[in-house]
Amino acid sequence: MSLRNIAIIAHVDHGKTTLVDQLLAQSGVFRANEATVERAMDSNDQERERGITILAKCTSVLWHGEAGETRINIIDTPGHADFGGEVERILGMVDGCVLLVDAEEGVMPQTKFVLGKALKMGLRPILCLNKVDRPHADPDRVLNDAFDLFAAMGATDEQLDFPHIYASGKNGWATLDMAKPNADLAPLFDLIVDHVPPPAAVPRAAEPFQMLAVLIESDPFLGRLLTGRIEAGKAVPGLPIRALSRDGKEIERGRITKVLAFRGLKRQPVDEGAEAGDIVAIAGLAKATVADTLCAMEVGEALPAQPIDPPTISMTVSVNDSPLAGREGDKVQSRVIAARLLKEAESNVAIRVTETSEKDAYEVAGRGELQLGVLIESMRREGFEVSISRPRVVFQTDPETGERLEPIEDVMIDVDDEFTGIVIEKLSARKAELKDMGPSGAGKTRISLMSPSRSLIGYQGEFLTDTRGSGVLNRVFSHYEPYKGPIDAGRKGVLVSNSDGETAAYALWNLEERGTMFVGAGEKTYQGMIIGENSRQDDLDVNPMKAKQLTNVRASGKDEAVRLTPPRRLTLEQAIAYIEEDELVEVTPKSIRLRKKVLNPSFRKKRVRED
Repeated sequence: MSLRNIAIIAHVDHGKTTLVDQLLAQSGVFRANEATVERAMDSNDQERERGITILAKCTSVLWHGEAGETRINIIDTPGHADFGGEVERILGMVDGCVLLVDAEEGVMPQTKFVLGKALKMGLRPILCLNKVDRPHADPDRVLNDAFDLFAAMGATDEQLDFPHIYASGKNGWATLDMAKPNADLAPLFDLIVDHVPPPAAVPRAAEPFQMLAVLIESDPFLGRLLTGRIEAGKAVPGLPIRALSRDGKEIERGRITKVLAFRGLKRQPVDEGAEAGDIVAIAGLAKATVADTLCAMEVGEALPAQPIDPPTISMTVSVNDSPLAGREGDKVQSRVIAARLLKEAESNVAIRVTETSEKDAYEVAGRGELQLGVLIESMRREGFEVSISRPRVVFQTDPETGERLEPIEDVMIDVDDEFTGIVIEKLSARKAELKDMGPSGAGKTRISLMSPSRSLIGYQGEFLTDTRGSGVLNRVFSHYEPYKGPIDAGRKGVLVSNSDGETAAYALWNLEERGTMFVGAGEKTYQGMIIGENSRQDDLDVNPMKAKQLTNVRASGKDEAVRLTPPRRLTLEQAIAYIEEDELVEVTPKSIRLRKKVLNPSFRKKRVRED
């Protein structure tokens, strides 16, 4: 039986996970009467709720084609740039990849990112033009754009000679020729077997065992599981092994207690061992982590590990010290929060955690607001209570000139024609530079810009408002440039509670003319908590607990009924992006509250005067 290792890479929402569903179904992984779910690879709760892939996952199918029986290990990768650290590591353990491009949307920023990584690692991608059955699909235009992208990314002549195939992942068919429709994905399976080479490690089967750890997870029964591709030798339960760091230093010694191979959606123990070239998960070590080399005792050199792009966004995670702290969560101590953050950094190499000079606070750096938001959302579901600061960009210093550098992002926006003016005006004011603009079909315009990462923090909500929810903004880290100076985001002031208690409907009704409320009637608030957005630019201290005064004089008519406008509820990502430098987001398992760092209004004013 021959072996193939491939990754499915693409921009977000171009159909990777849906295509993998069909590959699993048509390869016979599921029984005819077996109940299945959509996006079977998205097993994480947040992945299902958000409709995105966050963690890379491996599956395996058997294909009986013209070349005989072939086992194909398929890795479904995330599409968001925030989770690019997953993609970089995954590409190091496959021999080929399928680049999926939406035949209507075409080449997008994340397409460039994942393709650049694949080409840099010497892979020869297969181009799959997906969703060709959509009404506005233009596969010929997208194919030409993809070829131009390959050339622009510095592809070799061999990589430029890429095969392409047309597909509808949702309907489960693929064809090499649009004039000759097909009923299933057999052409894609055959193309993978013919174009992707067998693992280069296969001839090294007689050498001592070597494997680079690419993914890490924890199992309640087996302990730490390290997943990777066997580069040489054979992984057998009971084999004595050691773990080496990138620089070749020994981390620990142990024995392989379990070898798990991917078979369909399940991991099955392989008692007789796994051969070189196969992708497996190994249990038995307690300290080894991502990018470490697992090897036989006689091996002295570590395998080369792919360097990871540095984080671009950071925020401070600290203990929740509000008056309502400890009422909704059970994990509130700084040592527990620190242990959870360090555990995340261990398994996710794109996240970096450092202690700060402040008491009970930690600096968490990552790829973007979404990645950090997913981490905090996971923690609140586990029972943590934390306070989050406004995200900040991670600056660098030019080693030659000493100049301050900031991250720049490649931004691509699709909006209705009528909204192009307001979008360009807002982003230009935020120091973004227009690169290109043109029609993208169906009354829409595609705008391409280069923008400082600072400009985009907190812009998503404003963008959706300006485009009435119809705009799509995609962004990916590009490079570092000299600092572009201060940026005025133009956020309005906030309404801040001046006392503790429960909000009263009558008070909120009177405050509605002042701005937009974030809280409803009967909710607990405290002094310094942000309860709404002011209609003006300055902050305003208000009393949301003030009840209507009762008198012994009857009114001639009935009192006017208090009818409140429904409050504007911010999601976690929206709240993190909304706050300013002097504000925090209080995150608990049940609530997301905005607050000032300094709760007392007198102390707050004193600090402003000192600044």
